[in-house]
Amino acid sequence: MNANTTPSAAAGTAERRRRGPYTGTEELRSAILEAALKVFARDGYRGGSLKVVASEAGMSDARLLYHFGSKSALLAAVLELRDRRTEAVYTPMDADDPYMILLGLVKLARYNVSTPGLVRLHVTLSAEATSFQHPAHAYFVQRYEYYVDGLTRAFSGCAERGTLRPGTTPVQAAQATIAVQDGLQLLWLLHGDSIDLPGGIEAHLRRLVEFPESD
Repeated sequence: MNANTTPSAAAGTAERRRRGPYTGTEELRSAILEAALKVFARDGYRGGSLKVVASEAGMSDARLLYHFGSKSALLAAVLELRDRRTEAVYTPMDADDPYMILLGLVKLARYNVSTPGLVRLHVTLSAEATSFQHPAHAYFVQRYEYYVDGLTRAFSGCAERGTLRPGTTPVQAAQATIAVQDGLQLLWLLHGDSIDLPGGIEAHLRRLVEFPESD
């Protein structure tokens, strides 16, 4: 023992070592969230038990519940984590430039290719959440409303600039874009790199909009 180390300090250090690598609250919460993201993406919310999440995080389910309180609270935190990660990538839906908003979806798709777990989480939970009883039902309803409204404004901006191709309305274009995005994500999860996720989304957008040459 170092001459400047008190017995109590040494005992505290030993205790921290015994408790393993996740000694702080934030580290523990982070470990739980990463484990839950993996389990919910693989097994869904209903199939992914807290016991399995706790085992994946290397702790007891009682310890997990101490930090999150309930399975639904854990799900909400996982969805928040997913949003934080993706929001750092795409252009906000209230941006002034409609072309940046639309091509931001291509940028997001490139990011998604590097994070299959987040894509799988979205595909799995959004399908489950069509049930009114699912704890994430309201979240996904609000999420799709946000995207439809934002993309409708973007396509309306293109229409005002005379670059929305004839044969569709802004709201139809917005709904079709979300359908293509979600459908391509499912195909990509099933077939891997044989599906060009960003390229497919960009091709769809260019069928709807005549983008300026600088883009």
